[in-house]
Amino acid sequence: MESQTSIYCPDERRKGMTPNMDFSQEEFAAAVTEHGPRMYRAARSVLNSDADAEDAVAQAVLQAWQSLDKLRDREAVRPWLVRIAVNCAYALRRRQGKVVYLDDLPQEPAAPPPAQYDGLWEAVCALPSDRRTVVTLFYYEAMTVDEIAGLLRVPQGTVKSRLARARAQLKEMLQEQEGEYGTV
Repeated sequence: MESQTSIYCPDERRKGMTPNMDFSQEEFAAAVTEHGPRMYRAARSVLNSDADAEDAVAQAVLQAWQSLDKLRDREAVRPWLVRIAVNCAYALRRRQGKVVYLDDLPQEPAAPPPAQYDGLWEAVCALPSDRRTVVTLFYYEAMTVDEIAGLLRVPQGTVKSRLARARAQLKEMLQEQEGEYGTV
């Protein structure tokens, strides 16, 4: 029977941690089942369709399984899985690019119909990607500004300004709808 050795790390929080090569299939499946909705919401906040978000989550689960030995702390499985899902979503968005086929364009430009949101989530999904992502992670995933900054690799001030702008935009969007369609 092999004994696991501790990995040296100067950070006191990581002292005595060992690689999780002994993370069983059942434990991994349970973690993915528990955190799958969070992974989906995080991926959906980056991507513009449910199908793309599902693809990103599937890719994230595969990558997580293949990289399971890199997980050092079992308690960090939630942010680890969410981070992989966000990275997969960004990679998918980069691969898709911005392709518009001429056959798909309308013959005459039409005035866009007024936006109508059935609920807060629909309004959040209408936000620009950078704002949608921080709102989803902050409000729906209960991540701190510091955690979001680390996940997205941006300064904390950037996260705070995106949140403030998103709140202002959501307020404006929902107030416009309230004025046009009655109370929201």
